Amino acid sequence: MELYERRIMVRGAGDMATAVALRLHLSGFPVVMTEVAEPLAVRRKVSFCEAVWDGTAVVEGVRARLASGTGDLEDIRERDEIPLLVDPDLGSLPSVKPAALVDATLAKRNMGIHPGLAPLVIGVGPGFSAGENVHMVVETKRGHHLGRVITRGEAIANTGIPGNIEGYTEERVLRSPGDGAFEAKVDLGAMVRAGDLVAEVSGKPVRAKIDGVVRGLIRPGSKVSAGLKVGDVDPRGDGSYVDTVSDKARAVAGGVLEAILRVYNRRSV
Repeated sequence: MELYERRIMVRGAGDMATAVALRLHLSGFPVVMTEVAEPLAVRRKVSFCEAVWDGTAVVEGVRARLASGTGDLEDIRERDEIPLLVDPDLGSLPSVKPAALVDATLAKRNMGIHPGLAPLVIGVGPGFSAGENVHMVVETKRGHHLGRVITRGEAIANTGIPGNIEGYTEERVLRSPGDGAFEAKVDLGAMVRAGDLVAEVSGKPVRAKIDGVVRGLIRPGSKVSAGLKVGDVDPRGDGSYVDTVSDKARAVAGGVLEAILRVYNRRSV
């Protein structure tokens, strides 16, 4: 079987999973994505899960389209688009028959994935153990090993601390001050200063802690809980980063592509 005939299923369609699907699609693999019925993405401009709400979503010139079922997959693929199924429990696996299954939900724990689900099962980030509950793991921790393919063992454990960008970690993150409905007060890509009102949750303010560009905001009207991440301010202040895959996600996507090629780009396979 040729590489371009090997279908890849990506579980999740947030910003990291989108980067993975985008790279695989651009590399010629037929990709199918799965999501939950009501996805909640902070980096909405680079998350194919927005297609669940809007029918389609475009990231870096590639379009994902919501499929009503597995019968739509080939028609969407023939448009050079990525089909997205609402299928969090992977009920479509027997019909899709992927050559590789990539769990990129970033749940930080194994949500029922095991090596028997596909000929190649790849876990992205913590929560998976290569050689045990998946075949390979791709490192998601910023630093020297970002994007590394792990064939035995686990990714670096989650610290709960956001990645460092220009000296800022937790300060970059906007969190809900309570339970309620999220209402944005600025647009994605807006430049803000520390103290500026960015959003409200049931009338309670969400203010920027640093100067920068609003790189992410969850969908307006979403129901949120206290402490939930609802936005992201990028101190680099480059508005183009709002619409493009991050350096971290791109590196992780490269690791997934490498893992697949390690297995399937061999004469004996």
